[in-house]
Amino acid sequence: MKLALKLALVILCSAWSISAQTPANSANERRVPLNEAAVAHDQNGVAALEGTLRITEINGTSESPVTNVRAVIRNTSGISYAFVSGVVTFYDSAGVRCGEGIFKADALAVDESFETDTPGIRIRCQVATWRIVATNLLPRMPPNPPRP
Repeated sequence: MKLALKLALVILCSAWSISAQTPANSANERRVPLNEAAVAHDQNGVAALEGTLRITEINGTSESPVTNVRAVIRNTSGISYAFVSGVVTFYDSAGVRCGEGIFKADALAVDESFETDTPGIRIRCQVATWRIVATNLLPRMPPNPPRP
């Protein structure tokens, strides 16, 4: 009886733990076609960055992967950042991830854009959709005013 009770308790705790790990803002990490802007949200679910691709057709294969993709990332929030970084992910028509790269920038003002490549990317499919996710959004802090 004690063994059955312990087993039931472990299963119940495991189920709760697994459901607690589902990200609350996963609906915000929406995949979009290559010719549309992808949006990355901050931890509160507010749009922070918007990305557009310089090319709208990406065709890679296992034998000949695409290794350079350029994107323009724009700060759409009302906050200036000292540092931003994130991940760009590409998917084929079946929704299978087939390439992932990173982006980063220092000192990004409100409504400012930067063009970047995605180091380390190796796209091995004909890409249909993509998304961006912000991994670091470090706000720029104003300097302390002088004390009287």
